[in-house]
Formats: sequence, structure tokens, C-alpha cells
Amino acid sequence: MSEPVELDPDTLKRYPLPPIAGGDKDERGSILIIAGSREVSGAALLTAMGAMRSGAGRLQIVTVASAAPGLSISMPEAMVTGMAEGRDGGFAPSTVKPIAERAAQADVVVAGPGMRGNKSTEALAEALVGGGQPLVLDAALLHALPARRGEVQRAECPTILLPHSGEMASLLGCDEAEVDADPVAAGRRCTERYDCLTLVKGVQSHIVAPDGRAFRYPGGGPGLGVSGSGDTLAGIVGGLLARRADPLAALLWGVWCHGEAGRRLGERIGTLGFLAREIPGEVPGILRDGGML
Repeated sequence: MSEPVELDPDTLKRYPLPPIAGGDKDERGSILIIAGSREVSGAALLTAMGAMRSGAGRLQIVTVASAAPGLSISMPEAMVTGMAEGRDGGFAPSTVKPIAERAAQADVVVAGPGMRGNKSTEALAEALVGGGQPLVLDAALLHALPARRGEVQRAECPTILLPHSGEMASLLGCDEAEVDADPVAAGRRCTERYDCLTLVKGVQSHIVAPDGRAFRYPGGGPGLGVSGSGDTLAGIVGGLLARRADPLAALLWGVWCHGEAGRRLGERIGTLGFLAREIPGEVPGILRDGGML
């Protein structure tokens, strides 16, 4: 296996994003975000902000009922649907079918940020991987994939996985220390096992494609190690996919935008102390400077 390629501006030039067409929102695609729980309702907001700042056209959010009113006010650009929730604050079993039906109407689906892992989550993972839409999976949805490996492999549309080392250990059935010791090898194993594009998040991030291509991003600084940072990354990748970007290009540019946002915020605000909600606001300028917005 070849060594990972450094993810930098020269590398990104080989993976351009689609040109911007007219001003119609439908031309930039629709994205559905399935996220949040009673205790982590803000995850859906952070994901949505990432999606819109990276250029998605139409935004829908499905979250639990208790989170929906506040989210509608905080994100007036979105159509927000509150679904029934169980006693644990996560999605109730009755929500799986209507969520899957909503997902079938979207161009891209991002699912998992802030969700409570429960039986509904497991059933939802199975419904989404067979739904036929490009899919970005994070957090709780990742833990539901090992039992659905075959369905993921057979998915018609590309699936992008965004695990940190603990979630990667769950995907591979190994110890977290094994992932940390060799994240590239873990990424390759995951990509082979699920036939998915895989990002192994960490101080350095590693991207692995099913065809064997691998990339290394040195990181945007320690300030990105903050609650909600990964939610914004999931939204950025999903937003780029909604713009009809090639899945690998969407993931590479998403990682770059997220890291570069951390670097810029670190220079302007301080190495530590900026908030995850401030990350998406940097993305339009980063894409503009890269000639992609």
C-alpha cells in the first residue's frame, strides 16, 4: 500500500468541486439532517450550520420533538420536523418509517450527530443504508453498522463514515488503542469491510477511499478538539455532497475547510477557546479563497 498523500491546496486542485451554476436553491441540492436528542439538541443546529455554510440549497432537519421548537427559531432557514421521542430522549421506534420516507426525498442525508443510541437508531441505520441516497454517518449511527455490514456494502449510493478512534474501534471490533497506534491501517480495514469512504478523525486526520487512495491532513490546531466540532464537519461534508460534489472531493474539501477554519480561528481568537458554532462561518471564505465558492 502506498503512503497517504498530504492533503494540501495542491492536492485539492486535483479534486475540484462542481462549478456554481445559477442562483436557484434546487440546483445546489437538498439535504436532510437527522440529528439530536433531548440532552444534545444543539448537535442538529451545528450540523445544519455546516451544511448551509458549505453551500447546500435546501435544508430539512428531523429531530426529537422536544428539540424542534428551539431549533426552528435558531435555524429559520430550515424546515424542522419534530418526531416522537422515547423515555431516553432519543427517537422512538415509531419514527423509523417516517424518517426513512423523508430521507428518500432528499438528495443527501446526514445522520447521527447528537443522537441517542438505542433500538430505534439500529433500525434507522438499516433503513438509511438501503435508501439509495448519498449518506454521511456519524456518532451513534456508526455503532449500529457492524450488524449491517452486508447492507452497507450493497448500498447503491456512496456512504461516508466519520468515526473518531472509539467509533472506529466499534466498527472494526477491536481496541481503541489499536486504532490510535495505526489510524491509516484502521481506515483501510474499515473501508474494505464496509466499502465506504472513511475518515479517521484525530489530531491528524486520515481519509481512505475504497480504491485504496489515502490522504493525511495534519490538523487545524488543538482548538478544534471541542464539543460540537465533529457535528459541524458532518454538515460541511453533507453540504458539499448536496452541491453534487464527487464523494471523495466532498470529504477532502470538508476536512480541509474544517481544519482551515480551526487554523484561522486560532490565529484570530486564540489557540483555544473558540466555539464549534464559530467554525461554519469561516467556510465560505475558505471556499472562496480556494476558488470553489
